[in-house]
Amino acid sequence: MSRAHLKIGLLVPQEGPCGIWAPSCEASAVLAVAELNHHGGVLGRELDLIVANAGATDASAREAAAALATMSDVDVVVAMVTSSARTLVAAELKKRRVPFVYTPQFEGGVLDPDVMTVGETADDLLKPGLSWLATEKQASRFFLIGNDYVWPLQSMGRAKRIIRDIGGTVVGNAVVPFGVEDHEALLRRISEARPHVIVSWLLGNEAVVFNRAFAEAGMSSRILRFSTSIDETILYAIGESCTANLYVASGYFSCLRSHNNSVFLERYHDLFGETPPPMNAFGESLYEGVHCVAGLVEAAESLQPTDLRRKVGRAAQQRTARGFKGGIVAGATHPIHLAVADGHDFRVIASR
Repeated sequence: MSRAHLKIGLLVPQEGPCGIWAPSCEASAVLAVAELNHHGGVLGRELDLIVANAGATDASAREAAAALATMSDVDVVVAMVTSSARTLVAAELKKRRVPFVYTPQFEGGVLDPDVMTVGETADDLLKPGLSWLATEKQASRFFLIGNDYVWPLQSMGRAKRIIRDIGGTVVGNAVVPFGVEDHEALLRRISEARPHVIVSWLLGNEAVVFNRAFAEAGMSSRILRFSTSIDETILYAIGESCTANLYVASGYFSCLRSHNNSVFLERYHDLFGETPPPMNAFGESLYEGVHCVAGLVEAAESLQPTDLRRKVGRAAQQRTARGFKGGIVAGATHPIHLAVADGHDFRVIASR
């Protein structure tokens, strides 16, 4: 740790289905770095943020991670990429002994031990949301939809178990390739299955296309929608005329009334003005990830992956926008919130 500056590599897709989140992800990380540098950096070292485009494929994410580790010579990588890309990125960084913090929600289960996470798992998000729909909306018939890769597929498996445990029935499921523009056949299948709720894991812009089609087909007035991955950015893109009966579970909403979020949003607008990229859970996860890295490095006084992993759940970090408490622990879990779409905004209706 002799170099004067500590270099953090930020790996986010700037294109493809996830590209819709890139502006908020980058802005959130910039804010976190600015806050840390304002307070003296990490172990007295100023932070530099090196942004890399993960691209639209798993292979491009791996190549970008390799470039961060070699050509940019970063000390640590903080990434918001798909679960399928995560595996390749982790293997690339492990070869080069570069610590890797993965920030978005993910399917759960056993990950490579070298991957440190700050996001919620599918179980964290699905259990409170599905239980609330069953209790408060008397929902018992569910249709599952997701894109064709590890996060939706494994999350569907977990959802099926939860639905069974709450006494519900899965009346259908569909795995959707990326890039589908015409959902007429899928909407016909959904209508014939007569679900009370559509549960979806469609990634980024894929969710925009489907939800517009769903509402324009007149189905949103009679079938509820539930997702763990629709956020403010996606909601704006769907359009306020297409968001009726849409419910979302998340660890973060920009409308949350809490001290942590109020301070975060005030600093965010102070830095980027009145019309910055809309804040959302995927963007906030990068803010969390950078502060998590700083807390782990301060506690470990090291940049070795094994040293940092030992401090997960045991080290303090300076800030978060999530949760209601101070005394934040790096890598800790936060409350889960359930919100309903209200035009192009969210309204939180339950927190657990």
